[in-house]
Amino acid sequence: MNNIFKKNLFIYTLIVASVLAAFFIFFDDSFQSTEEISISQVIELSNNPPLGQKIFIQVRGDTLKIESNGKLYKSRKENGSSVYEILNTAKVDPANVEVDVKGAGGFSNFLSIALSFLPLLLFAGILIFMMRQAQGGANNALGFGRSKARMFTGAKATVTFDDVAGVEEAKEELQEVVDFLKSPERFLALGARIPRGVLLVGPPGTGKTLMARAVAGEAEVPFFSISGSEFVEMFVGVGASRVRDLFDKAKKHSPCIIFVDEIDAVGRHRGAGLGGGHDEREQTLNQILVEMDGFDTSTNVIVVAATNRPDILDPALLRPGRFDRRVILDNPDIKGRSAILEVHSQGKPLEKNVKLESIAKQTPGFSGADLANLVNEAAILSARRKLKKINISTFLESIDRVIAGPARNSRIITEKERTLTAFHEAGHALVANYIPSADPVHKVSIISRGQMGGYTRYLPDEDRYLQTADQFEAMIATAMGGRVAEKIQFGAITTGASNDIETATRVANQMVTKYGMSEKLGLRTFGKTQEAVFLGKEVNEQRDYSSKTQEIIDKEIDKLLEKGKQSAESILLKHKNELELLANFLLENETIDGEEMVKLLKGETIKKKNSKSTKVPEETFDKDQLPNTKPEPQVS
Repeated sequence: MNNIFKKNLFIYTLIVASVLAAFFIFFDDSFQSTEEISISQVIELSNNPPLGQKIFIQVRGDTLKIESNGKLYKSRKENGSSVYEILNTAKVDPANVEVDVKGAGGFSNFLSIALSFLPLLLFAGILIFMMRQAQGGANNALGFGRSKARMFTGAKATVTFDDVAGVEEAKEELQEVVDFLKSPERFLALGARIPRGVLLVGPPGTGKTLMARAVAGEAEVPFFSISGSEFVEMFVGVGASRVRDLFDKAKKHSPCIIFVDEIDAVGRHRGAGLGGGHDEREQTLNQILVEMDGFDTSTNVIVVAATNRPDILDPALLRPGRFDRRVILDNPDIKGRSAILEVHSQGKPLEKNVKLESIAKQTPGFSGADLANLVNEAAILSARRKLKKINISTFLESIDRVIAGPARNSRIITEKERTLTAFHEAGHALVANYIPSADPVHKVSIISRGQMGGYTRYLPDEDRYLQTADQFEAMIATAMGGRVAEKIQFGAITTGASNDIETATRVANQMVTKYGMSEKLGLRTFGKTQEAVFLGKEVNEQRDYSSKTQEIIDKEIDKLLEKGKQSAESILLKHKNELELLANFLLENETIDGEEMVKLLKGETIKKKNSKSTKVPEETFDKDQLPNTKPEPQVS
């Protein structure tokens, strides 16, 4: 910032100085006169000066400034002639005249030429200044091709492997890269060569950028950081030029690390652009391929890149010799989540009742960024409540805020809609409680959050990477529980179950077409997804089956959905009293956790703050009394 300020200050100073110089040159008093006279009149004044006074003649080039008796005159002489020769020829008495010569000769001519070009120079200076500003402070007007990478030296690196938690396998893989940069002779003695590139792959928020910074901090080598989108400009050839400039800088600081974030911005499949083969992005990618594994392989420059879309990268970029290693950074397991929570909780005052292991169990599927946001939300919430330490209740509230958004306490809900929501969520929870394959209920709430009128959150007993057919069927039945509860209690249905039906349909479709869980269709997948590489989106699905098979797929999906509905209906009709008991508890207390729900269903008394009753109100609703609810999804 200081360099940019100094450069701009210099430019502004130059412009102001030029304007002032032009003002003083063109409006100087020495060039002002009340009257312009001929050279013969100058001679006449010199021959007849006022009594006791002299005629003062100031010569500046071919211009004469004459002062006589307090009056100023201006005259011009012929180019090349001398004032002294003119006065001697006219036999003017030297005692009558005093001559002062300034800027005569070649310098006068040069000054005249410079003054004539001054407006053009000012215009060129302003134009260059505007071009520099349009480039965002580039080094010069032709600096498009220079790399915008930011360089960090080893002394400034503040992130090490100790600051990265939950990805122990990835740290072990990258530790070898660090060892090679620190002591390459140990590997070279065995004939091993340095890896040319490391590709960090993982979902958003798993710490890919943080891991790259930790590698540079551990190796204590220069670290160049740039985004993939910074290579490409609207001008042809700029991206390739920036790649060459970046690698030239890196080679001068070898050994070093180049980190390219979001490399899929320039590393996508070639030949898929809309503008034909002459594509700026493809030229940039070609230059990257050459720099990483071209004829010059003697430099110790390691390229670390990060992406969450490895499926769309060009195969030439992924071959050995370029990105030799692919390090996977996935969402952490429960042990990794505990370690990440410990890292982000350092320096924050926690109550003694806060157990990070318990919080880690309640956050399956959270990435490192989600956990960092969770701890920060808990700290902000504690400060809002004017607490001196972060307690467990603020952590639990923060989990709900991260998953579903902040509570919408100001939202006005009629008592009929609130009752409908309570039975809907109670239906989800009750079905999940009585199906062995379903995930246990962790929390049920009818507090509105985000776009949800209420929600039921499930929490598996352990981290799970495989799903069985029974678990999928339990998910379908649980999703149907809300709609079925509405039908049983009120005799009609609403739009509140739209998200549940969508979830159940998607699960059933995947069971039939993707996972081969249909006995009638057998072990086969149906449909191939076609993607536009330049978009990275699923645009359509190629049907590799007949219309008759499509009818069978539809029937199998309908069968699974109907089976889930019947299972939910059977459970809720059998336990209707418990459905009313749970719904009434939600109406009184708005929220219940899984342990409390189990105790309530067993007949135990649950004491809640401000609790009034656990009985269902005697008021009933028929079809005509149902509220006119808007199509807002109920998340379960």
